Amino acid sequence: MDEKQRNRLLGVLFVGVLMGALDIAIVGPALPAIQAQFGLDSRAVSWIFSVYVLANLIGTPLMAKLSDNFGRRAIYLTDVALFAIGSAVVIASGLAGGFVLLLVGRAIQGFGAGGIFPVASAVIGDTFPAEKRGSALGLIGAVFGIAFVIGPILGGVLLLAGWQWLFVINLPIAAVVMVLAWKVLPHERQADAVSFDWLGMALLAVALGTLAFGLVNIDTANFVGSLATVTVWGSLAASVVAWVLLVLVEQRAASPVFPVGLFARRQLRLGYLLTAGAGLGEASLVFMPLLAVTALGVTSGVGSFLLMPVVLAMGAGSPIAGRLLDRYGSRIVIVVGVAIMTVGMFLLSATANVLWLFIVSGLLIGFGMSALLGAPIRYVTLNETTAAERSSAQGLVNVFTSIGQLVGAAVVGAVAASASAPAVGYTSAFAFIGWIGIVLLIAAVFLKSKTAEAQPAVR
Repeated sequence: MDEKQRNRLLGVLFVGVLMGALDIAIVGPALPAIQAQFGLDSRAVSWIFSVYVLANLIGTPLMAKLSDNFGRRAIYLTDVALFAIGSAVVIASGLAGGFVLLLVGRAIQGFGAGGIFPVASAVIGDTFPAEKRGSALGLIGAVFGIAFVIGPILGGVLLLAGWQWLFVINLPIAAVVMVLAWKVLPHERQADAVSFDWLGMALLAVALGTLAFGLVNIDTANFVGSLATVTVWGSLAASVVAWVLLVLVEQRAASPVFPVGLFARRQLRLGYLLTAGAGLGEASLVFMPLLAVTALGVTSGVGSFLLMPVVLAMGAGSPIAGRLLDRYGSRIVIVVGVAIMTVGMFLLSATANVLWLFIVSGLLIGFGMSALLGAPIRYVTLNETTAAERSSAQGLVNVFTSIGQLVGAAVVGAVAASASAPAVGYTSAFAFIGWIGIVLLIAAVFLKSKTAEAQPAVR
């Protein structure tokens, strides 16, 4: 495949990932209208996000593994089609007046979207030479920053015609992506593909689903008391049992959907630890507008706007990190990124009541996190896996990021709720994330050097 063909392929992958990323960023403006139409309380509204995350967690490893067995193009097209079908179901729920139908549509969307990014990353690994992968992954990683910049603006415009139009826009985009993907994506199956690991998939779904359900139902205002409820501790206990059974089953599976064998490689263990930490840090960003309201005394609208420096820095930092990967390797890029993020977290916790320092802290956090949420961890994963393992390994990046997000939201909320005053609680929460950053920094130091990274990984 020549450079022109690779660029065309990268453009198609970019649009597909952007479609999935936009749906997360664009749905926020619709929530008040959806809440009013269906008469929902705050906990019910939260399930519009939660059911998407749950389905996304389950869909990610499944779709990633299926693409190893049945080819990238077939599964990528399936993912985009499912995303479009889910969008249509959500639209229908608005017309039929059924909130349950809306949740079903969101679940289908999340299930399809779960495979779009890891399969796109695997395609890059299959088709791009090693010296070009970092830049390509950096461009794909920048999609999320771009989506969070244009998503709320686009959502506000479409909302004027009705909240359903925020999902109608997915249909023509999905159609275009499917036509182009059919033409340019590689469709060869892995020569050594084996039967799918359905038992492993079922156990993984239970492990992730019960973990997410238990975390979502934690009452951060009464953290200890909520842990004592059967809904929470029962779900978390079921998750622990499912994880143990999953490890036992996957050690014997011919083609595991949760490849436990990958954790024998130190570079991958560190990578997955770092990506879970990145997810935890990303979840903390949800609390930045609330910190601005309580510490700076601004309105909620201005508080949301003060998240923009983080988003802009992530969008700008992701492609830069990708280019630096090809020149300096993953260790230097990740170490520097984690260090910048950690400084930003501590600075925010100490100076949140000063507007210009709040903005500077956001820029530092955004630039630092672009070295974790974008290309670098996926670069590590590509270098440490074979073509047959590539998509499953990329899927695990998504899984650990999402686990970090779920845990981070619960932990940060609990820290904030336990304080004597809201501003003190949120600053303590960001200081806590700063200490987590120090742990991640220590882990990042043990990644391979650029020279060692260039050598074939020991399988």
